[in-house]
Amino acid sequence: MWITSSLKAVKTPTNIALGNFDGVHLGHQRVMAEILADPTSSKSAYAQALASQPLAMLHSGMAASGYSYLSDQAASDDIERPVSSVGSNLGDQPAAEYATVVTFSPHPQEYFSGVSRSLLTPVAEKTWQLAQMGVGQLVMLPFNRALAELGPEEFVSQILIAGLQAKRISVGSDFRFGKGRSGSAEGLQEIAAGYGVPVVRVPLRYETGDRISSSRIRQALQRGELSETAGLLGHSYTLTGRVVQGKQLGRTMGFPTANLQMPSDKYLPCKGVYSVRVYGASAEPLRGVMNLGSRPTVAGQDISVEVHVLNWSGDLYGQVLTVSLESFVRPEQKFDSLASLKKQIAADCEVAIATLQ
Repeated sequence: MWITSSLKAVKTPTNIALGNFDGVHLGHQRVMAEILADPTSSKSAYAQALASQPLAMLHSGMAASGYSYLSDQAASDDIERPVSSVGSNLGDQPAAEYATVVTFSPHPQEYFSGVSRSLLTPVAEKTWQLAQMGVGQLVMLPFNRALAELGPEEFVSQILIAGLQAKRISVGSDFRFGKGRSGSAEGLQEIAAGYGVPVVRVPLRYETGDRISSSRIRQALQRGELSETAGLLGHSYTLTGRVVQGKQLGRTMGFPTANLQMPSDKYLPCKGVYSVRVYGASAEPLRGVMNLGSRPTVAGQDISVEVHVLNWSGDLYGQVLTVSLESFVRPEQKFDSLASLKKQIAADCEVAIATLQ
């Protein structure tokens, strides 16, 4: 996949799915399906790819994207340079129109508020997911003062038409753009029609009576409602990180854990214990128990993500693991002794075994 933040480096002409797309949830996938040669490729693509391909492909794809795997900050000389990533490599082969996702970096809400925003899908993770869906190009428009000041007509003429040479545009029906969010999906359709470019306004997608949205997914994660989360995403929520040195307390109690270092802007669910499937430790996914929290029993302070892989042993230091969150076992709690903690961990493992059949 071709990735760039510079209009000078965009592969044109384009069919565009336009939006922020944090989470790449089922609503987002419907918008993207309108620009894909095979619309069915967007359905559960992440879950299928995770189950069928080695995690090394995800990791190498993230490295190839030009972004630091752990921090998701652009490499110092890569912000204006296109790079090829995992998935279909466009190379020098021309296309009638390049299936292109256009998004913004940073998120407009982060730009206007000045407050860092954690993401359901940091850039490297989003890149890999889009590639699995069949998207050929990701354009991350730098959201700065110049872009924020563009009115709807200017945004269409300067960015979508002149810069991206759009031939077809897909947006959610609630899409807003232009200075002061003055442009609507209907307005985009009217403006683009003047250039002979059709705009598809994709209806909002609903699940159990409520609209699917990134905010709703975040709320579900904070309640530990993983089945709801999976129903909105089309797959289980995942965390991907490198195994780093921890305090090795779990090893002394007979439950060694892999301490995962998360990307700094990855959105984390509520504190507690989860049953998970672990990808990357072996050729096949393994069952595990994950603790996310500050470890109050041992006077921990920093948030940590620790995974105990069930019925497995081996050295995982330096490796990259992806864990899919399958069920919420219990909230984080403080125990009066390490013996009590050890007993509870054993019980948590039994719960995980029962729920991960």
